[in-house]
Amino acid sequence: MKYMWLTLALSGSIAASAQTYEHKFQDPRLSITDRVENLISSMSLEEKVSQLMYASPAIGRLGVPQYNWWNECLHGVARNGRATVFPQAIGLAATFDTSLIYRVGRAISMEARAKYNVSVAQNMRERYQGLTFWTPNVNIFRDPRWGRGQETYGEDPYLTSRIGVAFVKGLQGDNPRYLQAAGMAKHFAVHSGPEKLRHEFNAVVSQKDLWETYLPAFEALVTEAGVEGVMGAYNRTNGYPCCAHPYLMQEVLRRKWGFQGYFVSDCWAIVDFYEGHKVAGTPAEAAAMALNAGTNLNCGSTYPELVNAVKQGLTTESEIDDNLRELLPTRFKLGLFDPPGTVPFDTISASWIRKKEHLGLSLEAAEKSLVLLKNVNHTLPLNPSVTSVFVTGPTAAHVQALLANYYGLSEGLVTILEGIVANVSPHTSVKYRQGALLDEPNRNPQDWFSGVAADCEVTIACLGISQLIEGEEGESIMSNHFGDREEIGLPQSQVDFLKKIRANAKKLVVVLTGGSAVACPEVYEMADALIYAWYPGEQGGMAVGNVIFGKATPSGRLPVTFPMAIEDLPPYEDYAMANRTYRYAKKEPLFPFGFGLSYTTFAYSNISLSKASAGPAESIKASVTVTNTGAIAADEVVQLYITALNAPVETPQYALKDFQRITLKAGESRVVVFNVGPKTLEIVGEDGAREVAKGDYEIAIGGSVPSQRSLALGAPPYQQARLSVGR
Repeated sequence: MKYMWLTLALSGSIAASAQTYEHKFQDPRLSITDRVENLISSMSLEEKVSQLMYASPAIGRLGVPQYNWWNECLHGVARNGRATVFPQAIGLAATFDTSLIYRVGRAISMEARAKYNVSVAQNMRERYQGLTFWTPNVNIFRDPRWGRGQETYGEDPYLTSRIGVAFVKGLQGDNPRYLQAAGMAKHFAVHSGPEKLRHEFNAVVSQKDLWETYLPAFEALVTEAGVEGVMGAYNRTNGYPCCAHPYLMQEVLRRKWGFQGYFVSDCWAIVDFYEGHKVAGTPAEAAAMALNAGTNLNCGSTYPELVNAVKQGLTTESEIDDNLRELLPTRFKLGLFDPPGTVPFDTISASWIRKKEHLGLSLEAAEKSLVLLKNVNHTLPLNPSVTSVFVTGPTAAHVQALLANYYGLSEGLVTILEGIVANVSPHTSVKYRQGALLDEPNRNPQDWFSGVAADCEVTIACLGISQLIEGEEGESIMSNHFGDREEIGLPQSQVDFLKKIRANAKKLVVVLTGGSAVACPEVYEMADALIYAWYPGEQGGMAVGNVIFGKATPSGRLPVTFPMAIEDLPPYEDYAMANRTYRYAKKEPLFPFGFGLSYTTFAYSNISLSKASAGPAESIKASVTVTNTGAIAADEVVQLYITALNAPVETPQYALKDFQRITLKAGESRVVVFNVGPKTLEIVGEDGAREVAKGDYEIAIGGSVPSQRSLALGAPPYQQARLSVGR
């Protein structure tokens, strides 16, 4: 493989050296800096402005091709026809598997290049046909009411950063000269609803919360993954629009973190400057404000006003040139100005789209994302030779419950019903009836369902929500709250339906779909077994069937806390982290962060530290023995949490600082070792500064967040040790 790429690269270089070019920027032998400068110097003011638009038109006289920057690949190449559909982002986070996420990113990147190559061959260069992808979403899912939380990697800044870094590295590739595709960290930086108010909302956040919770994932994507793009959010943060925020965009992003890529506005966010936020009086003022702050690219319709803004003295052509110097390198890194055949990815063909291996990877990701929340008396796994199964509920055959939002299209969608049917024996009688709809509070369940449940050996009720109820503003057609959820439980019609079935069901397995935490204590009490399936992608139904019937063992862990009730949450508009997420919440949750059961059992023992005390700059090793005490091989997600016991400021009750997914055979033990260094122990002060404070730190290692609720639900007892720092 290495030789093949080397041969391609060398042959491309030979071809390039033999060519002559009408314009210097077309010559791949020159540096990107020289090529960018030549292109800028060749354009008129109007042409320069046109290239700052997401739909950048061709410049025929210079041989500049048309390019559309707006492309999506949240969990597979999206909105551009056939593609492998992976589990929604929140489900990918539930795998706690960075190597898997890297492979998913690589698979998406291969399909992206293949689709780009076939599109360009047909001279198709419209939206969703390019290589600059506006993903991942690394906002913090601080409140389950946010409809777009499904697009994120959960509520924890560390988990979000690890999953995000792995995805971006996989997507962008490791070629030393070219990007295979370009990723983007969005929405910078304090953004998580309400959807209804996003065009006028001011998110007020302390420096401590900003640097402890909202910024770490963005920082990791910039400084570790080298993410190529950053997108500004719609809202204001502490008074400034996020697409014209001098502190976040210049002081933090460019100077402190050294970001070298391009910055784009969220779509039509600059219109909000004068229509929603009222910080500008005219489109020209808004355009100049965004440009001068460092928004290099406008997704929207405002930047054509930059020509007038220059004439009015609101900005300068020199400022436009500076923005182009930050924007245009991405197109060169992708090879978009290089002669055909000189970029090593030019040979990626349509055969990579929905490749067999990618479908297998989608299935693997879905299986690893499923979270087993309850399993009384070993209800699961079911024997495939079960005599009769009753499958019911609104999501059993509902494809939207597989897809979530920002999805591609597949001819191979496998619903939960189909995945169950595929796993049972030929003699098994499978009865199906949809039952309660997603949200019809006035529809009463019929006695027929209860009777069938009584007749069958096991009932599998598929409940939950879909993008019809939760999602982005304007896209969730059954939502009365612009995609957000005012209530975080299941629709009452579904709860009532389940009660009717529970009265007569011999065994009741409940499968929930959704992209956010669901407050469902009644469902938990009624179910013999409970699986949370997220939006599991095109192979999601097969994954659910494989887990229910034991072909796969559940190993997903919750990337969000499930509260008992909406009353346990602070006001939605409050961005302070007090009483939010597992790190600061005081109320006992229904299901804690990091929790998930298995078909086997694990035990933790013999925690040890390489040193009981250390200096603030030292690193130590923390180790623990993990044993599979059950009868089958399975994966365990080993999680390390830190608690600062006597810090000078309030710190999280627990903070995830590392994790490892391991596979253990039945009866096998393994010593798992974590490195605990200064970065692991850092606390964030009220001014946002990080330091390793002198004092004691509790290190807890286990299979969930170290809480009494985790133990009560069946998580293995965790191990704790104390480290003294600076004494």
